[in-house]
Amino acid sequence: MSDAPKDVRHVDALLAIMARLRDPAGGCPWDLEQTFATVAPYTLEEAYEVADAIQRGDLAGLKEELGDLLLQVVFHSQMASESGAFTFADVVESICTKMIRRHPHVFGDAKVASAGEQTVAWEEHKRQERAARNRGGGVLDDVPLALPALVRALKLQKRAATVGFDWRDRDPIMKKLHEEIGELEEAVAVGAPAAKLADELGDMLFVCANIARHLGVDPEEALRGTNAKFVRRFAHVEAKISESGRKLGEVTLAEMDAAWDEAKALERSGR
Repeated sequence: MSDAPKDVRHVDALLAIMARLRDPAGGCPWDLEQTFATVAPYTLEEAYEVADAIQRGDLAGLKEELGDLLLQVVFHSQMASESGAFTFADVVESICTKMIRRHPHVFGDAKVASAGEQTVAWEEHKRQERAARNRGGGVLDDVPLALPALVRALKLQKRAATVGFDWRDRDPIMKKLHEEIGELEEAVAVGAPAAKLADELGDMLFVCANIARHLGVDPEEALRGTNAKFVRRFAHVEAKISESGRKLGEVTLAEMDAAWDEAKALERSGR
């Protein structure tokens, strides 16, 4: 007879399922082999799938993806519990305590008049927490290395800005972008090695992230939008080539460019 939980609408059921999967006596061989390091990539993947469901407006999918992400929290908590480090209850206590501490205007007597003021207050709370946690450490020390490079660039820049290391307006950043483009072009022109090209390209992308920050644009979101636009327009190119009775690879770049320009025109006209 199955020993699976009967009431599966409560987190206790998920905790019981995870404990059973990790039980050396009859648990799942795959789950038993996992470590924090091997599960971490799945945790990142599930977070991206949550973001993807939101981007597509798929609320049914979002429900499922949030469940997958919650499983990751439970998985890590179970492994930590087995080693005596902490439990799922400790994780819940930690985030509840943090949310209460960072919202004194809701759970205390502090006054916050706007969302903007709350953002400033939130960042100050985080700064104080970092200072207490990393006494003697650098300002950038705890910006996670595992973040996607563009996201990490943005966080590094935001963190540096909290201590005044930032441009006051956009003009110098735009000039810096042109400077970095010039350095990349020069490296290409002289046939610089791949490492040098990567260095110059990285500098250019870092400045692009900084421009996005000063414009109030999320660079990851902007690039996702451009990726989607590329996919959409390339699909039109494929369709046009197919209508002509040919396949990709059997047409010239000029013909594909013409179909691409048509896709752009159709988008601009709202068709």
